[in-house]
Amino acid sequence: MLDAAQIAPEQLAALGESELRELATRLLARIERHTHEIDWRDAKLEKLAYEIAHLRRMKFSARSEQLNAQQKALFDESVDADIAALEAELEDLKAPASAGDKKKTQPKRTALPQELARIEISHEPDSTTCACGCTLQRVGEDISQKLDYTPGVFTVQNHVRGKWACRDCRTLTQAPVPAEIIDKGIPTAGLLAHVLVAKHSDHLPLYRQEVIFGRAGLAIPRSTLAAWVGVCGVRLQPLVDALKRHVLACAVVHADETPVAMLAPGKGKTHRAYLWAYAAGAFEPLRAVVYDFTISRAGEHARNFLGNWKGILVCDHYAGYSALWERGIIEAGCMAHARRYFVDLVKTGKSTIAATAVEFIGQLYGIEREAKDMAPEQRLQVRQQRARPITQALHAWLIAQRTKVVDGGATAKAIDYSLRRWSALMRYLDDPALPIDNNHDEQQMRIWATGRKNWLFAGTLLAGQRAATITSLIQSAKLNGHDPYAYLKDVLTRLPTHKARDIDQLLPHIWQPPTATA
Repeated sequence: MLDAAQIAPEQLAALGESELRELATRLLARIERHTHEIDWRDAKLEKLAYEIAHLRRMKFSARSEQLNAQQKALFDESVDADIAALEAELEDLKAPASAGDKKKTQPKRTALPQELARIEISHEPDSTTCACGCTLQRVGEDISQKLDYTPGVFTVQNHVRGKWACRDCRTLTQAPVPAEIIDKGIPTAGLLAHVLVAKHSDHLPLYRQEVIFGRAGLAIPRSTLAAWVGVCGVRLQPLVDALKRHVLACAVVHADETPVAMLAPGKGKTHRAYLWAYAAGAFEPLRAVVYDFTISRAGEHARNFLGNWKGILVCDHYAGYSALWERGIIEAGCMAHARRYFVDLVKTGKSTIAATAVEFIGQLYGIEREAKDMAPEQRLQVRQQRARPITQALHAWLIAQRTKVVDGGATAKAIDYSLRRWSALMRYLDDPALPIDNNHDEQQMRIWATGRKNWLFAGTLLAGQRAATITSLIQSAKLNGHDPYAYLKDVLTRLPTHKARDIDQLLPHIWQPPTATA
């Protein structure tokens, strides 16, 4: 079969009628496909351009002045990062300009302070022998500077790329410019990793980091820091997409959600958005969590995230999950939620029977503490022999007590919560791969609970989604015993030249720290 893109005129003239029809059909299909691709790209370019213009208007509009000073600082950080992220996507979508259209423009930067320590890094050709056989002569060099940071100390990396020329054939040879996450940017992967970890793990807003950097000798404007964060969020997204694929390959997944305030600058107040955590099952070999930031708590967000996944979902009794059971997903309940109702009654002294329920459930947790590290077969046996009789006694006791309490009261509510979800709560007894509760996922929410006390709210929806992306990698790195700074520094170093098909090698549960070289 002739290639429609490479057919020669003489070949075309020799084709018969049926062959010409087939060729025309293939060409029309190719044109239609390319037209769809161009239309999609143009629509995406238009959308990104509109969003960038909208963010810029929002940042400088009079309405944003309704915010107090702290809100304004955090909002500006989010918008600056959003704009940088959208511009990075816009640049990726644009068709490469022809050589004649490219203008050589050098970014105008303030010179780095001379008092900062300099480290010279040489980049020379692998060979100084020309293809013609002559020895190359070093005739000059290009120097580019990168700003690096270790806590409290800035250093400047002078990257020296020697120019080597052959005097016979006039060939110039030079080592290529090392690829960077931020093309032609000044920060090293180490500085970017530090900013990301400080913001999303240590919960330091960028305006505070600006002050800290100033004490170290160089106050990097928060708008610059925000632009770096925005670009890194875009570049790291493929890793989180791959991580999500691994999590949804598990038979058991945890799900939980928590409210996060999101700023609504037009109203001068915050809107309740939601952060969802989807973690691999507590007994799964995979240690990973993926966060999803959404505008609301609607159940459609969980359905969209899980897609066609089929398995057992460990979660609380939020009604938004109920549509999932109709799609073939199996619900596993959370005993910690059931226990919490009775614990609250004990603390407030509003029930004389709640302490008995707490005692029953406490026995179940005592068994789980012993069985947690057992092999699955042994864990199942222990649950069947020791935990099941306790759950049967608890169930009978709850039914008996329910007839003695008044409908609508706090005690009735606590008992009803357990009885109505009894099958889901008991599912762990027959499956050693299931935990007794959803505490494993709730623990992955702590990083957000701590952060809310510092950054107070998410500036925009894009900012929340970007935070979810970066925090997914940071928290998953922690779950696998990695230092998140070391992990991100290496990933940001390797990512620009890493093949897309090998992206899994950079995921936290697969990644290996680089070995030290002599």
